[in-house]
Amino acid sequence: MGAQWKAKGKELAANARGRVFGKLSKDIMLAARSGADPAGNARLRLLVEQARKASMPKDTLDRAIKKGAGLTGEAVNFEHVIYEGFAPHRVPLMVECLTDNVNRTAPEMRVLFRKGQLGTSGSVAWDFDHVGMIEAEPTVKGADAELAAIEAGAQDLEPGDEDGTTLFLTDPADLDLVSRALPAQGFTVLSAKLGYKAKNPVNPASLSAEQLEEVESFLAAIDAHDDVQNVFAGLAG
Repeated sequence: MGAQWKAKGKELAANARGRVFGKLSKDIMLAARSGADPAGNARLRLLVEQARKASMPKDTLDRAIKKGAGLTGEAVNFEHVIYEGFAPHRVPLMVECLTDNVNRTAPEMRVLFRKGQLGTSGSVAWDFDHVGMIEAEPTVKGADAELAAIEAGAQDLEPGDEDGTTLFLTDPADLDLVSRALPAQGFTVLSAKLGYKAKNPVNPASLSAEQLEEVESFLAAIDAHDDVQNVFAGLAG
């Protein structure tokens, strides 16, 4: 039985890695449309660094860049779509998708939102700020995140786990600038992306354990969809 559980654990880990690589590949292909050279393409540079930190195989990374830049002769026709709505118990939600077939994705999103509520464009977005999100960890113990945020030009920050990981929030236009400034302030950038931060997040303490589990299961099901790139939930903490 132990061997079976161990094999199952490896399979789940491989599937999770595959989902991460799949999402990164889509982002990389989309960014590479503006140029295959990371040195002259800020968005691509950030994604390449993120892919390396995630241990994406080099051939997978190179293939995604070349395909996105049109160097392989294959067409890349991803469309960026945002779905807005609520998870169970009125937790606001922004779901970012990259799809090659909206006619497939839209009805599948409607099915996934059955336990919540799918809204119309703008119905939930007003309750979120569009921001740059940089996850970074201290290079040296005791690095001052607040000072780093000020010096690098971040607008705000959110302390992370006990390991010192911090989420730096920026103006969307300053994402690359702040990402490049943070290493000099003692922080290693783990990921950098544009995203949505809830203005009035729901406090998890206001939900029962059963209700919180319903919300988390709902969010996990949304995130597992192949076309979903990012899920931004208005849940504090």
